[in-house]
Parts: sequence; C-alpha cells; structure tokens
Amino acid sequence: MAWDFLVAKSNLRQGEFRDATLPELSDGEVRLAVESFALTANNITYAVFGEMMRYWDFFPAAEGFGRVPVWGFATVEASHHPDIAVGQRFYGYYPMSSHLTVQARKTRSGFADVAAHRQHLAVVYNQYAAVEAAVEADDGLEALRALLQPLFITGFLIDDFLDEHAMFGARSIILSSASSKTAIGLAFLLKQRGGAKVVGLTSARNVAFVEALGFYDQVVTYDAFPTAPIETPAVFVDFAGDAGVLGAVHGRFGEDLAYSCLVGGTHWEAERGAGDLPGPKPILFFAPDRVKKRQEDWGPGGFETRYGAAWSAFVADATRWLKVETGHGHEAIAATYSAVLEGRAGPETGCILRT
Repeated sequence: MAWDFLVAKSNLRQGEFRDATLPELSDGEVRLAVESFALTANNITYAVFGEMMRYWDFFPAAEGFGRVPVWGFATVEASHHPDIAVGQRFYGYYPMSSHLTVQARKTRSGFADVAAHRQHLAVVYNQYAAVEAAVEADDGLEALRALLQPLFITGFLIDDFLDEHAMFGARSIILSSASSKTAIGLAFLLKQRGGAKVVGLTSARNVAFVEALGFYDQVVTYDAFPTAPIETPAVFVDFAGDAGVLGAVHGRFGEDLAYSCLVGGTHWEAERGAGDLPGPKPILFFAPDRVKKRQEDWGPGGFETRYGAAWSAFVADATRWLKVETGHGHEAIAATYSAVLEGRAGPETGCILRT
C-alpha cells in the first residue's frame, strides 16, 4: 500500500499518514519505492523554510500540507525509461512517502528528475546517484551517507566560502547550534584548516558532547555568551535561526563582527529576524548557488574530487561520536519525527527510518 506522511504547513506538530495513489507511468517515468531515509534537524529546517525557500515545491501534497524532504535510498519498482531498470537503487532527495514517481533523464552518475514542477528549483536537489544493491551495502556507510552527507556538504561549502574570503580577517569563527550535525561538519573543517579559533554556542545540556568532539577551540553556553572571552574580529555562522541569539551576537560585537552568515533554523519555534542590527547585515547562505559556482570554477570533476577528499576524512571519524539508531514502519517514523521536532533526539544519535 502506498502512503504519504503529511505535515500541516501552519503547524509542524500536526502530522498524519494518508493513503496515496500510484499513477500510471508515462514514457520516461520511473517509480521508486523508498527503502530508508535519515531524519535530522536539517529536515525540520526544510519544513520551517518550506515556503520561503520553496522546499515544499519538490513534492506536492494536499492543500495546506507538505511532504518533508529527506535524504535516503530507494529501489526502482517500475520503469518506462530504457536506461533505468527495475531493481536499481538510487540515493537522493525523497519525500517522507512510500514512493516517488520521477521523469528521469540519464546522467553520468544516475539520473535527474526533470519533472515540470521541479524545473524552477535548485538543480542539486534533483540529482539521484546510483548505488550498490542492498545486499552489498551492509557496512554502515549508507546510514552515515544519509545522515551526514547532505549536512556536511553545506559545511564544506561554508568553509570554502570563508577561506575564499580569508575568513574576513576573523580571529574567531562562532557557530550557533554547535551540536547540530551541519555545525559539526563545519567545525571539523575549520579546525583542520587552522587559523581562527572555532567557537561553539550551545545549550548547557550539550556542552559535554560538543567539547568531546574535539573540533571546537572554545565552547560557550548561550547564557554565558554575553561575558565569555571571545577574540575579535569575529565571524558568526548562524545555524539556530533564533532572533534572540542573532541579536545578542550583533549587539555584543557590532563593528567587530566581520561577517554574519545565516544558514539554518534549528531553533524552529524562535522568532526569526532581528530588525536593524549593529554591525554587518546578515547574509543568507544558499548552498546550491555555491555548488554551481564551484562546479564552474573547478571544472569537470573538480568539485567532486575536493568534496570527496573532505568527506572521506570526516566520515572516517564519525563513528567515534555518532550512534546510528534504526526504526521501522509508521509508528517509528511518526515518533522519530516528533522527537526531532521537539529536540528530544540527542546530538550523539542519528535516526534512520525504514519504510
């Protein structure tokens, strides 16, 4: 039976499973059965910014509802495409659903979904990569890929952006939501690069975890931030999306803040935006635009080579601090979504859900 997990756009706590109808396939179309996907705070950010950043547009749903995008694996269940066979597996961007029907265009690494409703959206999300058969993919790396790769690539791009600009002359790079997996990836890269101190802002309950990572030179709680000794000039990378935190950083540093970068919304219920702020205007970082730029700058295969080297180093260390937990079926999906939404999922765990 086909199904969708739908979330009310006006109330992210309202989620429900609904039966879905599988359409008849036209020429070039492929139906994929979703096997598994990761669920992290990043997916909540997709929902929070669903309207503004058009994340809801990837997988249309009933009026007033959305299908939260996730990263995972699926198997071809039916195909009307000559180059894509039943039984092939693909990693990519899926809805929280049992199935996805795509209009496939073959690519070097897999296929792109060229369905009309996705043509105005960021190309990077429309790419699906061929992967090994499920029986061969039992080394745990698939789980880490679904959990960390979409987040790490954002950290990789921010690190590259900051490096291109010589860290804006900063002596400290401050990351909010320091326990979030995207922030962890960026902190890992910044620590390797050296130079500016990496400062993590986090809640009191996550201090021990963040310190144990070894990627942050300094860990500061939000409460202690106003008086904590932090070297300036500073750059702020905001994964929290919390107006209070953003205002506090700008209010403290003012013109000593060399750059302010907006990335995520892990504090999803907090007020966003902070009006007129001292110091530089916060700039939204949109990863797909940076991917496009670097693909052009670095030529064929250049981006993949650089990113692949960074990813290999990061994922090799991930099992030291990340424990993968797996759930099966509707009950587990609903419970995990609620836990991640409400912040009950600890930063030391990663949730993989099997349909």
